[in-house]
Amino acid sequence: MTVFAQALHAHLFGLPADEAPLPTALDALLQATHTATAPEQQTAILQQLAEQLRNAIEIIQRYQYRAQWDRLPADVAERLRAAHDQALQVAQTLDFVSPAFSSPPAAPVPPGPQPRHTHGPSAGTPAPPTPPAGRRR
Repeated sequence: MTVFAQALHAHLFGLPADEAPLPTALDALLQATHTATAPEQQTAILQQLAEQLRNAIEIIQRYQYRAQWDRLPADVAERLRAAHDQALQVAQTLDFVSPAFSSPPAAPVPPGPQPRHTHGPSAGTPAPPTPPAGRRR
């Protein structure tokens, strides 16, 4: 409401309208990465980043459509389409990997006994029985 009132006031008195600063949510998210120590916080940051990327994807797509509508050079719309696809891939990757930061790391599996490679039965292993003479299988 305040923004509307300020714009109306500026218009009525012929004053220049104040340009609202652009949002900087990613700045705050970047600062959170420096202080997040709990695994749940790290996961939440990655999930929030993926969500911000989805917002960026929508912005990129709108500008891609605008470039086509305004008949800007074809490579402008094409580059925006490529940026859209790449950002989508990054967002999907973050969705995939973020849960790994909240789960405890997998404990290393201790090596088990190593199999012995011998060319014949060992001294403690009896040889397989031989079939009686005269019988065929």
